[in-house]
Amino acid sequence: MLNLLRYPLVLLLAAIAPLRAEPVFYKDVLPILQQHCQSCHRQGEIGPMPLLTWEQARPWAKAIRQSVSLRKMPPWFADPHFGQFANDPSLTPGEIATIQNWVDSGARAGLKTDAPSPVNWPEAGVLANPTLVTGMTQPFPIPAKATIPYQAFVLPATFDTDTWATAVEIRPSDRSVVHHAVLYVREPGATWLDKVPVAADILAVYTPGAPLMQASEGMAKKIPAGSSLILQMHYTAKKVDAKDRTRIAMVTSTERPRYRLLTLQMMKPDLRIPPGERECRISVSGTLAQDALLVSMFPHMHLRGTGFEYQIAGGQGRLETLLKVNNYDFYWQLSYQLKTPHPLPAGTRLLFTGYYDNSAANPRNPDPTAEVTWGEQSWEEMLVGFFDVAVPPDIDKGAYIVGR
Repeated sequence: MLNLLRYPLVLLLAAIAPLRAEPVFYKDVLPILQQHCQSCHRQGEIGPMPLLTWEQARPWAKAIRQSVSLRKMPPWFADPHFGQFANDPSLTPGEIATIQNWVDSGARAGLKTDAPSPVNWPEAGVLANPTLVTGMTQPFPIPAKATIPYQAFVLPATFDTDTWATAVEIRPSDRSVVHHAVLYVREPGATWLDKVPVAADILAVYTPGAPLMQASEGMAKKIPAGSSLILQMHYTAKKVDAKDRTRIAMVTSTERPRYRLLTLQMMKPDLRIPPGERECRISVSGTLAQDALLVSMFPHMHLRGTGFEYQIAGGQGRLETLLKVNNYDFYWQLSYQLKTPHPLPAGTRLLFTGYYDNSAANPRNPDPTAEVTWGEQSWEEMLVGFFDVAVPPDIDKGAYIVGR
């Protein structure tokens, strides 16, 4: 039997080891915040407080611990059993444990000299060196407590030659009144503004938590020569008057890429959700017209939405699930970018399913006694499955319109 009295040094080291293992902010926690949190939690971004220094993070230590323990932050809703995604910001179990232990041991600062080099975040937006900057020419007023129809703005930008966008950032000046924004390409000769045709391509979408379109290497969005840009805004009024002037920044090139990125969508404009229905399941299906590579998926519903599935039909009635969102959040609408593009041969059958809770058990439900139909406002509903595909650079969106 081991006589521990013969090993006083071992006992001493064992006693002090836990103290040395206690995480501190600058050495252990700050690298996690840099990688997973600071893109939103810094000055001018959507996070309610910056998390760049110990002084900024320390008052929120317990709230940070709770949010990461419950996996509420960073926001991410994809079921881990289906698909692997390049933009998954989720913390590892080890990172969560580090934050928990940091808070439980007193949320100490540690030595600033142990801190990693600060991230060189751009002062105005995510794109550090855009080649094109445009936006609304004047602020748009949002009256207090108002119902505001979707707004559409023609942006002051001209394109003399075919232009390819590899990154697009939509940046509202007041994020608190912007639920979402969509940047469309209006091709030469078209005059539409409010009523967007299905064949209109989308350059980028802004929603909380997903402010940037960043194409993979060899891919880009096309802006044909002579096109104009249409910015569609969904504003939600506050209790006080506000105003917004949204800005657009892009990285563009005239060099033709290997692949053109197209944003396709399937929707269910005739949806009906019965009053009080707690588990309403609604699907839309269609067939892809030509070969494509699936790059990303972006589900869209409103306040009654609780879940969303992207599936493709295989042989013998088998369904392959590409994305399953179990806890859809109207206030954090995310794009899910595949680590490896998924081939979609011509004739692939697509099935998108939305799940809704129109009962009083849904705390966000505007009116559980109402039958809900399609509409633009938040108290109405939508079922739209957007998905980006990579295709040959000379093929237009019309060739890929999904048929029923």
